[in-house]
Amino acid sequence: MSVTDTVGMFALAETWPDQVGAAVEASRGLEGLPRGEDIEAVVVLGMGGSGMSGDVLAAVSAPLVPVPVVVVKSYECPAFVGESTLVFAVSASGETEETIQAASDAAVAGARMVVVTGGGELGRLATAWGAPTVPVPPGIPQPRAALGSMAIPPLVVLEEIGLLRGGSHWVDEAVEQLTRRRDQLATAGDTSPAAEVARRIGTRVPVVHGGGAVGAAAALRWRTQVHENAKRLAFASAEPEVCHNEVVGWAGADGDLGGTLALVNLRHDGEHPQVVRRFELVSELVGKVTDVIVVRAEGDGDLAQLLDLVIFGDYVSLWLAAGAGVDPGPVEVLAELKRRLAD
Repeated sequence: MSVTDTVGMFALAETWPDQVGAAVEASRGLEGLPRGEDIEAVVVLGMGGSGMSGDVLAAVSAPLVPVPVVVVKSYECPAFVGESTLVFAVSASGETEETIQAASDAAVAGARMVVVTGGGELGRLATAWGAPTVPVPPGIPQPRAALGSMAIPPLVVLEEIGLLRGGSHWVDEAVEQLTRRRDQLATAGDTSPAAEVARRIGTRVPVVHGGGAVGAAAALRWRTQVHENAKRLAFASAEPEVCHNEVVGWAGADGDLGGTLALVNLRHDGEHPQVVRRFELVSELVGKVTDVIVVRAEGDGDLAQLLDLVIFGDYVSLWLAAGAGVDPGPVEVLAELKRRLAD
């Protein structure tokens, strides 16, 4: 298959394990961090690929971190933010206006700031605030390709201040699984399991379901990667919420949806037993109107399984783009929106 990939998105997907490992080293030993006992809430500010770092943190930290973790993807800083709040402001470019606005308000409110950025205005503000800063490596043309560099620093920082015990172990497990999955997907090319899933989806709209916080975060990443890499619509939902609304739409579908929609179930080991049962029942119902594709996570621990689903979905989206003759890198409509907003 001839693949058009002008900025090397396939090659960047291969760097996932290396990104995570490098991000760990870049995040250790930061000066100016607060004491964990002084923090009553954690907030992650970010948009798009950068904001996904907050979804990763929230999904994997919920069973382990003793304070709330809140993800904000907007201009507004929550009113509760103050001196006892640790705020991560994440922007690969450093020019994301929503993040700059919310982070500026958080800094004024006295929050303890940690910035993850490639520079730009956010980097300049971090210097002015005296905020500990983790650099996003240069040379990555799209923020979504730098998630490994942006999702890990908050985990490392929380471990270093005593709010996420054992974090390094789970990151090490994630690197091992990312390496195994990368080697499987990259070396097999268009015969890989991810390419096969892309072929099964074909020209249809993927509807991606995940279970619990880990599955929901993975499904969101799949959706946004299909949007940006394949330049096509995709939708994502999470069990058990699916069973309180979306399932009604599937049940009321008139006729065969197999030519229009493809359901992709992302499964992992940490699902609640009732979520497992809900997947079974919903798949039985949906299987009457379209086929159901199942992708199961591998690896030890929530972080490893979440990132395993993420890298798998990244490759699926790239093969969807390749199958349609679409260049996965450029996102011209986003650039146009930013130009108009700047005007």
